[in-house]
Amino acid sequence: MGKSKRGSAWKAGFYIFVGIIVASFGLESFLIPNGFLDGGITGISLLLSFLTPIDLSVLLLILNVPFIILARKQVGKLFAVKTFVAIFFLSLILATIEFPVLTDDKLLVSIFGGFFLGAGIGLSVRGGSVLDGTEILSVYLNKKTGFSMGEIILFINILIFSAAGILLGIEVALYSMVTYLVASKTIDFVSQGMEEYRGITIISNKSSKIKKMLMEEIGTGVTVYYGKKGSDKEAEKREILLAVLTRLDVFRVKKRILEIDPEALLIDQNVHDFQGGFIRKRKPHLVR
Repeated sequence: MGKSKRGSAWKAGFYIFVGIIVASFGLESFLIPNGFLDGGITGISLLLSFLTPIDLSVLLLILNVPFIILARKQVGKLFAVKTFVAIFFLSLILATIEFPVLTDDKLLVSIFGGFFLGAGIGLSVRGGSVLDGTEILSVYLNKKTGFSMGEIILFINILIFSAAGILLGIEVALYSMVTYLVASKTIDFVSQGMEEYRGITIISNKSSKIKKMLMEEIGTGVTVYYGKKGSDKEAEKREILLAVLTRLDVFRVKKRILEIDPEALLIDQNVHDFQGGFIRKRKPHLVR
């Protein structure tokens, strides 16, 4: 194994380890002592731990095993192994380490419990694993049923929070929904970080100047393709530029483009996944 691969493995392991600690802190310091839930398998485990004498650490491990097996078939062996190790150590920490209870204020519990749990899951995702089998199930059902992953996860969580409302009370269910929403947003932010990418398509009569600005000032690569107006058969072909940027660069780039050509057409869209090519990476001091 080369140095770069060893470095990547250590980095992934670090993310997963810190993610486990942070998620455990969110569960033990906020959610568990106040009887609040999250969504997914974690939410089901919390619900059962409140209603039965079975410990949460045992439920998390047992309920996630089928999805780890499913992950082996749907995603790959390495991902399944990482996920099993992550969930095992999460269960072990919950069973052996006690974190202090910080507050019993319901709003603070729902917000910060969701934040720390989401941050932990997000860090684990950055390390190449998950701490909840719901995402794996949604991938499988998406292929079998045609429903989107978001629709499947939403349906599962509706069932969980409906059960919580019936068994634990409406107030608990509502606060738990806040926890889930905060956790979901935190997962997105932490797993994608400041390097969430956006694709900017630029149509301009001054494409050469804009292309030069993107490469020299911003330091990003540019893809050039050609097109013409659909309503004008005699229209000349013109350059269309496509640049993939981190979201930190988007505002500055748009401003510079409009300074060069106020009449430029800009199409800004989310890029959910990006590999290869050449784009400007964020600077280390931006990492928080």
